[in-house]
Amino acid sequence: MSKTIQVRVDDQLKESADKLFSSLGLDTSTAIRIFLVASMNAGGIPFAVINSVDRDSLIKEAINYRKAGGKFLTAEQSLSNMRAAIKAGVEHGG
Repeated sequence: MSKTIQVRVDDQLKESADKLFSSLGLDTSTAIRIFLVASMNAGGIPFAVINSVDRDSLIKEAINYRKAGGKFLTAEQSLSNMRAAIKAGVEHGG
């Protein structure tokens, strides 16, 4: 038995997707089925879903923090903190 899935998208997105999938020898329905199967095989969405990060703003923020006297940990300090946290977790059954 088959089920129908209906998804509303704007016209431009639908047309662009249709063109892309057609260039790959697929129709949009087949491409969506591929996505669903890949999701089931991956046990989740089969690609990273992340928030867009404005890296320029983050860099400026870090520069301003440092100029204002803020301190950052060295790589060695960060590793030491991580090792201590891991050890504490192991000691406490974590």
